[in-house]
Amino acid sequence: MIRSRSVQAQAKAVSISQDRPANGRRLMWLTLVTTMLILAQAMVAQARPESLAPLAQKISPSVVNITTTTVIEGRTGPQGIVPEGSPFEDFFREFQDRNGDGNDNGNGNGESRRPRRSSALGSGFVISEDGYIVTNNHVIAGADEIEIEFFPGAGQPKELLPARLIGTDEKTDIALLKVDAEIPLSFVTFGDSDTALVGDWVVAMGNPLGQGFSVSAGIVSARNRELSGSYDDYIQTDAAINRGNSGGPLFNMDGDVVGVNTAILSPNGGSIGIGFSMASNVVSKVVDQLKEFGETRRGWLGVRIQDVDDDLAEAIGLANAAGALVTDVPEGPSKEAGLLAGDVILTFDGVEVKDTRALVRQVGATEVGKAVRVVVHRDGGTETLLVTLGRREDAERNAGTAPVDDDAMPEVAEKELLGLTIGMLTEEMRGELNAPEGTDGVVILSVDESSEAWEKGLRGGDIITEAGQQKVMVIADFEDRIAEAREAGRKSLLLLVRRNGQPRFVALNLGK
Repeated sequence: MIRSRSVQAQAKAVSISQDRPANGRRLMWLTLVTTMLILAQAMVAQARPESLAPLAQKISPSVVNITTTTVIEGRTGPQGIVPEGSPFEDFFREFQDRNGDGNDNGNGNGESRRPRRSSALGSGFVISEDGYIVTNNHVIAGADEIEIEFFPGAGQPKELLPARLIGTDEKTDIALLKVDAEIPLSFVTFGDSDTALVGDWVVAMGNPLGQGFSVSAGIVSARNRELSGSYDDYIQTDAAINRGNSGGPLFNMDGDVVGVNTAILSPNGGSIGIGFSMASNVVSKVVDQLKEFGETRRGWLGVRIQDVDDDLAEAIGLANAAGALVTDVPEGPSKEAGLLAGDVILTFDGVEVKDTRALVRQVGATEVGKAVRVVVHRDGGTETLLVTLGRREDAERNAGTAPVDDDAMPEVAEKELLGLTIGMLTEEMRGELNAPEGTDGVVILSVDESSEAWEKGLRGGDIITEAGQQKVMVIADFEDRIAEAREAGRKSLLLLVRRNGQPRFVALNLGK
């Protein structure tokens, strides 16, 4: 009996000793989980500070209010209030004169020739201690006078300072101003907008609705938004942006400028949480050029291009629908380097080309006169060409239009192919269709509205100059290209089409 109890006691002791490691592991895991929760809470607190006041106090001295004044010619008569000849016309003319809105000039007709002064408000920010200020071009466009008001009580000038215009860029809606101050000015610097991620906190500052200095906070809602320009690269934010915020800065939590507040999307003119700021990586390059030259100097490749869709990729023989398809190579850098219509630009200066917009941005941001390597897809393989970039602004100034001949289009022989009724192209038709001199091909006389050709945008008057990346001179050439593509097992035929002299590629399904 004594021996049995002893055995039981020993067994119980062994059981307790075996449980101790398990208890220790549970305690260790509990401690680890608690620590992780504490760290997570600390990270959340760090990501969203309890107050933005320290950041606002740090960067607010660099934000300015901008007032512009424009002299507007006076009205030449009562306008816009009542229709001419209305029985109320005399009454409103008398009302205008009595309230100083009209000036009879002794002729009794209520005409006003006195100039009026119109004011507008906007925002901006200082980028150097010697007084360079960035804002939107539309804030100061057409202004006769520009005045800068600094944030009060921040060691900045207390009086309004006149500003002079250094340069503007309408394509990115950016303007650079300069003020002369007796003291060094507080300023901010541009950050790297490419590091601004969707969900990051941002702060917008400016002069909304003319109410004076104001701060609003939100997050980056989206990246790489495009509105209307070739060089658009907008950061979308839900930080409140209203009229008057234009030209003000969008800051990250480090106090760096990652965008210039430019536009809002709103059905009623007020902020609904969809604002757009031009990315700082675009703005900083523009500002550098305006500061150095007083104007922009963008790179120019000298080609007309279009995006590559799945049908075009299959017709050309590309594995993926990417790159920029060259539709025309006028006189310029690319023609001198040997680029051809039908080439697909795959990489530019070592960077893969996603689409035409990406290529336009990259070329525009590249230094004028730089020799860059361009890799193109051609005839089933790739070739590398060296192109010395020209200047886009010079090319735009020198661009012209082809003359138009008013002669009527004569009747020609025709044939129906792939939903198209095509005919021979004559000299008289070239002028009528605004085709460049020397253009050869077949003309589309009409398009079956139930066909794929109609869905792809082909219309009567379009000129087919190439099919299957070979020239088309007569209708028989077009028929031969169709037959060759079918024999090669291709599902579609690539056409080079010109409309009003402008080329584009279209891939048409060959059917059975």
